[in-house]
Amino acid sequence: MQTLDILGIIAGNGVYPRLLADAARRAGVKKIVAAAFSDETDDRLASMVDEIHWMRVGQLGKLMACFRDNGVANAIMAGQIAPKNLFDLRPDWKTLLLLARLKRRNAESIFAAIGDELARAGIRLLPATSFLEDCLAPAGLIAGRKLTHREEDDVTFGFEIAREVSRLDIGQTIIVKNGTVLAVEGFEGTNETIKRGGTLGGKNAIMVKVAKPDQDMRFDVPVIGVATVDVATDAHLRVIAIEAGRTLLLEKETLVEAAAKANLSIVAR
Repeated sequence: MQTLDILGIIAGNGVYPRLLADAARRAGVKKIVAAAFSDETDDRLASMVDEIHWMRVGQLGKLMACFRDNGVANAIMAGQIAPKNLFDLRPDWKTLLLLARLKRRNAESIFAAIGDELARAGIRLLPATSFLEDCLAPAGLIAGRKLTHREEDDVTFGFEIAREVSRLDIGQTIIVKNGTVLAVEGFEGTNETIKRGGTLGGKNAIMVKVAKPDQDMRFDVPVIGVATVDVATDAHLRVIAIEAGRTLLLEKETLVEAAAKANLSIVAR
C-alpha cells in the first residue's frame, strides 16, 4: 500500500482499532486521527493516535467534521459497533437524512451509506484489511489438533449453510454438530450465537464463520480474536472454521496459544 501521511480510523470496539493504529504507524503513517464512540471504543486507543474525537454512534456530522478539520482523505472502519447501539441511535440531522434514504436498515446498508457520504466529502474508505494483510488467515490448520472425519464433515456442511445464510444477509456465523444446525447468527451477533449454540449442543459443537459472497471489504470483514476463542471455550466448542484470505486473525500468536490450551482447533478453508 502507498504510504499515507494522514489516516482516519473509525474505531469500533475490541482490540482491532489499536492493532490497526500500530500497524499503520509501522507502515509510515505520520498522523492518525481516530473517531471514537462512547460505550464502544477502548480508551487505550488515545495513547496510540495523534487526535481522538469522542462522539455518540449516530453523529455522522461530527465524524465528518473531525476528519475534514484534520485533513483526513483516507479512513478505515475498524472494530464492530454493538448491534444494540447501531440500531438504537440518537442520530444527528445528517444521519437522519441518510437513514431516510435507506429501504433496508442493516449493518451493511448503513455502513455502505456512510461510505458514500464520506466519499462525497472527499474521504475515501479503504479496505478494512489495510495495513493488516499479514493477519489474514492462511488456508489449513491454524491451531489445535487435526480434525476427525466427523468434524471435517461438519465443517463442510457448516460452510454450505453459512454461505447460504450470509447470501440471504441474515448473518455470517452458524453453530453445527453431527450434521445439525444448532444456531444461526442474527441480530444478536457472533458471541451470542456461540453461547446459544454451545448451550444447545453441549460439548464439541463447531462454529463456522464466512464472509458474504459479495463482501464489501471496507467494512464488516469477518474477524476472530482472543475474545472469540474465550467465548468459544466457555461454550465448549471443538472447532472454529473460517475462510482463508477473507478473515482477519487478531493477535494471532496469543490466539493460537489460547486455542491450543482449550483443545480448540481453528481451521481455514
